[in-house]
Amino acid sequence: MEQILGMDSSALPEAGGVPRRSRINRVDARSRIIAAVIFALVIVALDDLVVLSLGLGVALVLMTMAQMPVGQTLRRMIMMDSFIIVMLALLPFTVSGQPIFALFGFTASWEGLIKAAQIGLKANAIILALMSLVGSMEPVTLGYALRRLCVPQRLVSLILFTIRYLDVLHQEYQRLRAAMKARGFRPRNSRHTYRSLGYLVGMMLVRAVDRSERILEAMKCRGFTGNFPMIDTLAYSRSDAVFGLVMGAAMIGLVVLQTASPGGRLFP
Repeated sequence: MEQILGMDSSALPEAGGVPRRSRINRVDARSRIIAAVIFALVIVALDDLVVLSLGLGVALVLMTMAQMPVGQTLRRMIMMDSFIIVMLALLPFTVSGQPIFALFGFTASWEGLIKAAQIGLKANAIILALMSLVGSMEPVTLGYALRRLCVPQRLVSLILFTIRYLDVLHQEYQRLRAAMKARGFRPRNSRHTYRSLGYLVGMMLVRAVDRSERILEAMKCRGFTGNFPMIDTLAYSRSDAVFGLVMGAAMIGLVVLQTASPGGRLFP
């Protein structure tokens, strides 16, 4: 979501936004959030590799329906995978079971390899579905949909403020980095570099607090009482019913295949 925060991403398809007329965007935002949550719960409950692969296929279909740019989406997926690749590489050596091979005195097991594959498929399927269903949503629409789903008002306000001002903080960071470069700063593996980066983080925090106080005072002067007025036009339609039936059938199908698989069970 980081690339759609604070702006209308659907108007910027070249920057990773989703076209306004995609099939996913015709579905009510509340239906998309509910579908994303149910999809994530179902995928987490699966353990059969074939069924998980089908779940990943469902996520790919959602990506196609959302008309998400393939290159941009794959780059985001690779960024996510980079956080778990080390864990996946170590699992075959840390889970006991039938040995496959030995490396530097450590034995890899089939059970560990299967567990790593399960985690990789689950993570990619869930993230891809969230990007397609929720990440393609305009930030303000996301806030309104969450409020309509009875999410606490304070949490919704926090999300909306975070979305709005992440881009502002990023611009502030760019200005500070430009000032550091103008003074000849070049990052190196040295104490001076670490001290300078610490000053940068500290200055970001100080300026963020100062800006938040000024914004709060300005909003109070304009009559802000802690609640955003609900001026959305969210309404369920026939497309939401069709989308719900298709997603429900797909999730039931995955659960049935899981239970029908050898040793099939939910929540391994």
